[in-house]
Amino acid sequence: MASLAWLLIPLVAAIGAAIWGSWAARDRTQGDISELAGYARFREAMANADQGRATADAHSTHTAHSASDAV
Repeated sequence: MASLAWLLIPLVAAIGAAIWGSWAARDRTQGDISELAGYARFREAMANADQGRATADAHSTHTAHSASDAV
C-alpha cells in the first residue's frame, strides 16, 4: 500500500505538469490585439491633445513677459 502512495506522487505531479503546460502554451493573440488597439487609441488621443494645444497657443491673446519687462 505504501508503494502505491509513492507511485501516486509522480503521477499527480505529471498530471499537474501537463495541465500547467497546456495552460502556458495557450493562444494569447486576443490579448495582443486588444493591447495594440489600446495603444492606437492612446496615440490618437495624444495627437488630438497636441493639436488642441497648438490651436490654443495660436489663438492666445495673452503675451508672456519676462522679468526684465516688469521695470
